[in-house]
Amino acid sequence: MEKRKFGRSGEEISLLGFGTMRLPVVKADSQEIDESKAFEMIDHALANGINYFDTAYGYHDGQSELVVGKALARHPRESFYLADKMPSWLVKTEADTERIFHEQLEKCQVEYFDFYLAHNMTAGKIDRLENLKIYEFLVKMREAGKIRHLGFSFHDSPAVLAECLKRFDWEFGQIQLNYIDWTEQDAKGQYELLRDAGLPVSIMEPIRGGALAALPEEVAKVFTDAEPELSPIQWALYFAGAPENVYTVLSGMSSMDQLRENIAFMSNFRKLTDAENAVIPDALHAWKLGSPIPCTGCRYCMPCPMGVDIPKTLSILNNYRRRKASWTFMQEMNMIDQSTLPQYCVGCRRCEGVCPQKIKISEHMEEMTNMLNTFEKPVWL
Repeated sequence: MEKRKFGRSGEEISLLGFGTMRLPVVKADSQEIDESKAFEMIDHALANGINYFDTAYGYHDGQSELVVGKALARHPRESFYLADKMPSWLVKTEADTERIFHEQLEKCQVEYFDFYLAHNMTAGKIDRLENLKIYEFLVKMREAGKIRHLGFSFHDSPAVLAECLKRFDWEFGQIQLNYIDWTEQDAKGQYELLRDAGLPVSIMEPIRGGALAALPEEVAKVFTDAEPELSPIQWALYFAGAPENVYTVLSGMSSMDQLRENIAFMSNFRKLTDAENAVIPDALHAWKLGSPIPCTGCRYCMPCPMGVDIPKTLSILNNYRRRKASWTFMQEMNMIDQSTLPQYCVGCRRCEGVCPQKIKISEHMEEMTNMLNTFEKPVWL
């Protein structure tokens, strides 16, 4: 496994990092982690050179930290680097920050975090870090040795990122970067700001929640014509790992097969050639023609107060937009819990306020409700 040095510390981080937002679950549409499978994957990752694990307070409805902590506690502490995050939106008082942080240490069964991030920084959260003294507390934890490196994860514009860098002193940044969002969300501008500030960068969503692993036919053809030996996942991972200041690329792997495949690709990492990079604008154009919704399944929008399964319904709408098959749309909508249908959306837009991708969710819920009322129901339903 290729290793990258983290800044001036000299610490060697595996280029492939293990993101734990999408661990294997006991059943579909559940957030309950299958511990035996998760343990097996984490053991296999460590045995094959992955030493960076990334979790967060809200992943798997709060269970990710517990499972990751239990799995890693079976290994020497010096054999891995653990990253966790402070959910500033849950902090109402200064006491909340301290409570959450020490709860995380306990759940993860560690005395310190190697990497700790202010989670999901956006325009509205910068003031919170200052006004509620969240950043001040995290600096104190770093001074006390409870945090080795202090950084932030980010979901907003380069202008907001510039303000975040100006207001606080960080050691690293984590951004969403893939060949779609390089331009669509100006990941290029975000990366360049971090690079110019001399900050190491960790990458999240390199495969965009799995969307870049199973490409629409028109997009896949662009890549296959350019280099048939590269799989869609290799195109995505090699693009994400190429920038010089990137120290790890986080992949949210849900199965042993995905883990083995990612290890194989990143153990033989190479940058895309100039000729290969040159076809990416064509792939982006083909992607846009399919009008996919940029949902990554992060579940920040959940739970919906009205019970709508937002990630699931958006996934079904994306499938329809790519295939244009109304019968498949109706079949898939019939297969989910009927109490979670988009028709129950009341347009409160709470979900839109926390969506990292800035998706106009309520509009899509209305669109799908109209589709359900318009499309002919298949005779077998």
